[in-house]
Amino acid sequence: MKKNLLSIFAMVIMTSSLLAQKIEKEGPKGFDQIRAGIPNGKVESLEYNSKTVGSTRKVTVYTPPGFSKNKKYPVLYLLHGIGGDEKEWLNGGSPQVILDNLYSEGKVEPMIIVMPNGRAMKDDSASGNIMAPDKVQAFAAFEKDLLNDLIPFIEKKYPTLKDREHRAIAGLSMGGGQSLNFGLGNLDKFAWVGGFSSAPNTKAPQDLVPNPEEAKKKLKLLWISCGDDDGLIYNSKRTHDYLYKNDVPHIYYIEPGVHDFKVWKNGLYMFSQFLFKAVDPTTFSKYTILGSPAETNIRNAKYPQILPDNRVVFKVKAPEAAKVQIDLGKKYDMSKDTEGIWNVTTDAVNKGFNYYSLLIDGVAVADPSSESFYGMGRMASGIEIPNKEGDFYVLNNVQHGDITIKKYFSKATNSWREMYVYTPPGYDNSNEKYPVLYLLHGGGEDQRGWATQGKANLILDNLIAENKSKPMVIAMLDGNMGNTGGVGGFNENALKAFENELKKGAIPFVESNFKVATDAKNRALAGLSMGGLQTLYAGIKNSDMFSSIGVFSSGWWANNTTLSDPQYEFMKNNTAAINSNIKLFWISMGGKEDIAFENCKIMMGKFDQIGIKYKYSEYPGGHSWPVWRHDLFMYTPLLFK
Repeated sequence: MKKNLLSIFAMVIMTSSLLAQKIEKEGPKGFDQIRAGIPNGKVESLEYNSKTVGSTRKVTVYTPPGFSKNKKYPVLYLLHGIGGDEKEWLNGGSPQVILDNLYSEGKVEPMIIVMPNGRAMKDDSASGNIMAPDKVQAFAAFEKDLLNDLIPFIEKKYPTLKDREHRAIAGLSMGGGQSLNFGLGNLDKFAWVGGFSSAPNTKAPQDLVPNPEEAKKKLKLLWISCGDDDGLIYNSKRTHDYLYKNDVPHIYYIEPGVHDFKVWKNGLYMFSQFLFKAVDPTTFSKYTILGSPAETNIRNAKYPQILPDNRVVFKVKAPEAAKVQIDLGKKYDMSKDTEGIWNVTTDAVNKGFNYYSLLIDGVAVADPSSESFYGMGRMASGIEIPNKEGDFYVLNNVQHGDITIKKYFSKATNSWREMYVYTPPGYDNSNEKYPVLYLLHGGGEDQRGWATQGKANLILDNLIAENKSKPMVIAMLDGNMGNTGGVGGFNENALKAFENELKKGAIPFVESNFKVATDAKNRALAGLSMGGLQTLYAGIKNSDMFSSIGVFSSGWWANNTTLSDPQYEFMKNNTAAINSNIKLFWISMGGKEDIAFENCKIMMGKFDQIGIKYKYSEYPGGHSWPVWRHDLFMYTPLLFK
């Protein structure tokens, strides 16, 4: 008996798994065409008295096949666009055909569909200048007409279920904006809300959903869809971004198309199948055909695209190639279609910035559809993955500082070098002497890293705007010192070369060319990975020059005692001076998955034995730019106190 129960249980699990895999992502061919031999619903035109408008208004109503006055039905209020009326859906979208077909396949719950005129004014015709201010305002006024006049009329005339769980609202274009505005603004009235290609009348996301927690509790489904070539997709995207950031479950559905009924009919086909039945929010991210172009794409490039669950779709045109892969740390084989376009969809990719490369017949190259970044010792592609925790580095409406690129002749190397310098908001008009953070990149990168991959300027702009960080100059230096060991043969000669450049080249240039304070309490030094080793060496050896040092994802190599033992010996002999001079010795790691984690752990154990004072911070994400951005965000507010 027990064995039989286990077998049955296994079959149930297997069946559930198979069903979960059969996710329909768009209407099949003919979903909007009349089919013979199936039951049909009924469409009728009615009039109702609107106290809001002060006139009798028209409405179109669809009742499902087999409609009975002895049964109570849920209701979907379906709204038209700015140039339409109560007949627009009927004439252009064939909702009665779509629903009849779905009913015949058992895919939808029986429901009444109400198609009103969303232009709440006495002359509500779609004539003359449809963009006239009074006609546009009438779309907003329809909220009162809907709630106070139309819904009571429908619920009196038809046998309806009158609770919010059995009331839905959706619409196209202007009606999509109305649906989001009215539905999300009246969560006590609607549990199902859909916006198809929502127009600019859509409220700002923070006004649509001012209380995300309430929305999470009350919404059964929030649907946002749009065609990828629709010029109004921005309205849908900004709403999705806000909902994603605030963990409000929703379906963000992008399909090939423009601002037309091809898209809207498919939207109705998909949306209606969710209504008035149990839904599983964990599957919401699967219901889309296309993703959103990455913000790191070059102008007008559609790929790579990021799906709602942070998987990435890549497409590359290389008809003559024999093999193409995407290298995101993990290599993904791509498949070629008949037009010579290679395709692949990856697993979910880590949030924030990630390097990647194309491997075309074994040769690593940058993706021509993406911005390129100097990393991994060469120009590589980068992709920015949405990050709910990334508000601190977004471009906000605050005062912004400037980044300037400076060439300078270094006496240390007897050559021209380059640095990127951030000056805070107000710097140009100020007589103040600012503190300076000298900030270093990692191996395989250069002075561009913190400005481009790291978004250091935006992090500081936002912190300064919130009075969380003291305004400061950040000098982003080039830590590559020529043939002084490199990453593979990194040795003390490389560290000495950087120390010499820092003291005789970079610092003198900054202090001669920028309005900065020139004492130790107004200097800090920090770096990531290789730059962390340079910080450890130059900062500790010259602790009288800095009030703080920051070491991100780094540590003396435990297996290279030739390099590390002299450093520990120096620190042991100078512990009192180091602890006295370095007011903040800040060490951070990207969790156990950080490749430097074990070295850093061993190093901190040595510091504890020696008596070196430090503070430790950990943020999950490994050895990556999302971690280092967060490090800078946490570190800079502690400086120059």
